[in-house]
Amino acid sequence: MKHKITTLNNGLRIITQERKDIETVSLGIWVNTGSAYETVDMNGISHFIEHMVFKGTKKRNALQISEDIENVGGQTNAYTSREFTAFYAKMLKNDVELALDVLADFIVAPTFDESEMVKEKEVVVQEIKQSIDTPDDAVFDYFQEDAFKDCAIGRTILGPEEKVRSFDAEMMRRYMHTHYATDNMVVVGVGNLNHDDFVKMVETRLSKYSAKADFNIEPQNYTGGFTFQKRDIEQVHALIGFKGVEYKNPMYYPVSIFSTLFGGSMSSRLFQEIREKRGLVYTVYSFTNSHTSGGLFGIYAGTTADELNKLIPVVADEIKKVCNTYVFDKELERAKTQLKASMLMSLESSSSTAEVMARQSLIHNRIIDTDEIITNVEAVTKEDIQKAAQMLFSTNPTYTLLGNMKTYPSYDELINTLKF
Repeated sequence: MKHKITTLNNGLRIITQERKDIETVSLGIWVNTGSAYETVDMNGISHFIEHMVFKGTKKRNALQISEDIENVGGQTNAYTSREFTAFYAKMLKNDVELALDVLADFIVAPTFDESEMVKEKEVVVQEIKQSIDTPDDAVFDYFQEDAFKDCAIGRTILGPEEKVRSFDAEMMRRYMHTHYATDNMVVVGVGNLNHDDFVKMVETRLSKYSAKADFNIEPQNYTGGFTFQKRDIEQVHALIGFKGVEYKNPMYYPVSIFSTLFGGSMSSRLFQEIREKRGLVYTVYSFTNSHTSGGLFGIYAGTTADELNKLIPVVADEIKKVCNTYVFDKELERAKTQLKASMLMSLESSSSTAEVMARQSLIHNRIIDTDEIITNVEAVTKEDIQKAAQMLFSTNPTYTLLGNMKTYPSYDELINTLKF
């Protein structure tokens, strides 16, 4: 299924993919901003804006926003990540214009009412506290901070409580004016729609929007480091990480396939060796996160204090094997197939397709054809996998622990154990 793109005179990109075989449309507005683009004093403002636009616009109060969407059976939501903020909806095909009107209002006409702001600050503070109280959420925030010390990309998405309480309407309007720029955002619709009609709907609501990007992106410098957070809980949450790759890095595909092969499934090396053969964990997996100018590769394990000391040497042995000795043809092919299947399955969803096209447009300034992605995946060799592993594991590690343990391998011990 082909996509269509129209760019308005103000630089706003509109992307659609028509699917006449379904009765719904997934649509949204994606903005290339998030916590990685915030200063220390503004940490958390992207997420707070995401909350506050739902509290009222010049056309609708908070209840009317919910009722207008839900009265016709639609769904709307939003999210903030380190580099993206999105406002999206899924509607029956005849109600697309209503949803677009609501989403466009979030951008051009939020009221940021003071009384609503007071209440919503308490809501977000509760969200922050809930995240801190959830060990397998908190450990990833500590891990990100360890990996990117003193960098915006290392700070939390939610922000600290004291910063959230300091935000006011003027700060939010100023942030939106400099970050919610037309060349920094994209409108996407996927489903039973007509491209030209959709463009007219967007043009009516957003063609006069003229905010211009005016901000600096802090360097995303990987540092590595160690943190131990003592918690009175039964399980130990352990993360070991290394410098990863940015989206446009030539090693992006080898690293993605390596992560799948190494710890991305039940047939992966980590799962088989650590859980199935040795029973040291309930959960273990590897992952790779790419950013605009940096990246992070990680290994997560949920274990017990007693098993942690056994776990680290086994992880290190698996790292040495893939760096020094072998990659099997069958595991490489399996990892490629898993990656391709995951991508193709996700594209059956109109919501996932809209998300993928929005991100590709903002990151690469184009939509990457599925065949091109498959070709890039297929081109990865065993030598590429070994090269990716050696590249990742030669960097300074990030080591993050959260749990109730009296002893654990030190950071220096980890470094020595990882040498290959």
